[in-house]
Amino acid sequence: MITHTDIKSAYDRIKTSGTVRKSPLEYSSYLSNLTGAEVYLKCDHLQPTGSFKVRGATNKLLMLSNEDKARGVVTASSGNHGMATALGASKLGIQATIYVPENASGTKLDGIKAMGATVIKVPGDCLLAEKTARDVARETQKPYISPYNDEDVIMGQGTVGVEIHDDCPDVSAVFASVGGGGLIGGTGLYLKGIGSNTEIIGAWPEVAQSMNLCLEKGEIYEPTEQETLSDGTAGGVEEGALTFPICQTVLDKRLTVTEDEIRHAMRLIADKERWMIEGAAGVAVAAFLKTATQFQGKKVAIILCGRNITLEKFLSAVS
Repeated sequence: MITHTDIKSAYDRIKTSGTVRKSPLEYSSYLSNLTGAEVYLKCDHLQPTGSFKVRGATNKLLMLSNEDKARGVVTASSGNHGMATALGASKLGIQATIYVPENASGTKLDGIKAMGATVIKVPGDCLLAEKTARDVARETQKPYISPYNDEDVIMGQGTVGVEIHDDCPDVSAVFASVGGGGLIGGTGLYLKGIGSNTEIIGAWPEVAQSMNLCLEKGEIYEPTEQETLSDGTAGGVEEGALTFPICQTVLDKRLTVTEDEIRHAMRLIADKERWMIEGAAGVAVAAFLKTATQFQGKKVAIILCGRNITLEKFLSAVS
């Protein structure tokens, strides 16, 4: 099991990488006045790739042997993880190949290519792109960089917890959206590991809550999901995912929010904080707003996990 010491080591490793920033923990006057809580926004949407994913990918890449770095790396992602791997690899002089589904957004693919990675389209969906990438990695003996099912990646994502604790050691609760579970799992492991009493609260869209339903059932399976604004958290959980038992251990509360609640949260952050955030970040804000009365007089951190949404999609969501 990953320890808080492992995560602190990951933090010390990535903070000098030139790829990952210590993101600000910004006090929100508006949300604090609105709810009676003392609300802080953990601004990982301000990372160079627009997402927290750069933490885990960078830590994994830094921990590769020289031989593995020379071989190059492989992953599958048309979004935040793909951009994170591409940027981290380019900084280290590692060739990265990113497999993407054929219907991947052209804007996101342009972003990945601009960071120096090779992009290969797979005629199929995200699952087929991932299977193809894993097969190629195995056949070519190149490291596969998982978006969440890897201890080194989870350690990197958990460095969010290090920064939150450094800036606000008496925070009562941390809210984060949950996809594969690396962000909330790593953050929770760190905060619990150092003896913090901080509540770890995971949030999902009602229409796409695979990890939540797996946790309810006590086993990994493939629940049906519908389309959601929170595309960054959508998708199933890998069989044998390391994050599943971690989430079982560290999550104190699990919440779901509607698409309208996500839209409202995205609009609120744009209007009051002047930031355009993606749906996954909106999920965490919406979950806090839904339960804000429970945190009056307490310090709360909400992780804004990403900003990678097109202007057209954002305007359509919040209009």
